[in-house]
Amino acid sequence: RQLKSHPSVARVHALTRNPDAIISEQDEKLHVLCVDILDERNLIDAAECFSDTPIDLLIVGSGMLHGEDVEPEKSLRALQSESFIDVMQINALAPMLVAKHFIPRMNRLRKAVFSVISARVGSISDNRLGGWYSYRASKAALNMLLKTLSIEANRTMPNLIIAGLHPGTVDTGLSKPFQRNVKPEKLFTPYQSAEYLLNVVNGLSVGQSGDIFAWDGQQIVP
Repeated sequence: RQLKSHPSVARVHALTRNPDAIISEQDEKLHVLCVDILDERNLIDAAECFSDTPIDLLIVGSGMLHGEDVEPEKSLRALQSESFIDVMQINALAPMLVAKHFIPRMNRLRKAVFSVISARVGSISDNRLGGWYSYRASKAALNMLLKTLSIEANRTMPNLIIAGLHPGTVDTGLSKPFQRNVKPEKLFTPYQSAEYLLNVVNGLSVGQSGDIFAWDGQQIVP
C-alpha cells in the first residue's frame, strides 16, 4: 500500500499465494499475481511476466515461525525432522528460488535492491536465550545465502544490492503468540514496520550489499 501510494513508484506487483486477500485493492498501479514460492515451475512462469519490465525493488516477505504442526522449539527435545525441513524450505530455500529466477529480471542500469525479510534471531553472536532451533537456523542460513548471493551478483550486476531486513516485532499473526513480553513501543503495526523498512532500503548503497539490517537501519552482526 505504501509503495502504491508513492508518486515515484510506477507499478507494484504483489505476488502472493493468497490473492483473494488483496485482489480488492488491485488497480491500474497494482497487479496481483498468484505464486507459490515453493513451486519452482510456478516461479519460472511468474518471472516471465517481467521479461520486458526491469524490477527496481523486490521484497521477499515469506516466512514461517509456527503453523498447524509447527511450533518454535523450547528445547532440543522438541526438534522434529519434518517441521525443521518445512521451516528451512520456507525461510531459506524459497527466497533463493525467487532470487534464482527474478534477479535476472532486475534493473542493471541503476540501483536495484533484492531484499528478504530476515530476523535478528538469525544472528549467531546475538543468541543469548537459546531455543527456537528451526527458526534461528533457517534465518542464519538465509543470512549466509544472501551474503553468498551478493558476492556472485556483484560480478555481473554491480548496481544490485542484496539485503536482509529485520522488521522488528510486528503485530501480525506470526508474532501474536509471542508478544506478551514485548514493550508497547517496540510492537510495531504493519504500517510502521513497512515505513521503516522502505526507509532502510532507500538508504542502502552498493557497498552494503550482502548485509542484514534492522528496521532502524542498524547493521545486524551475523
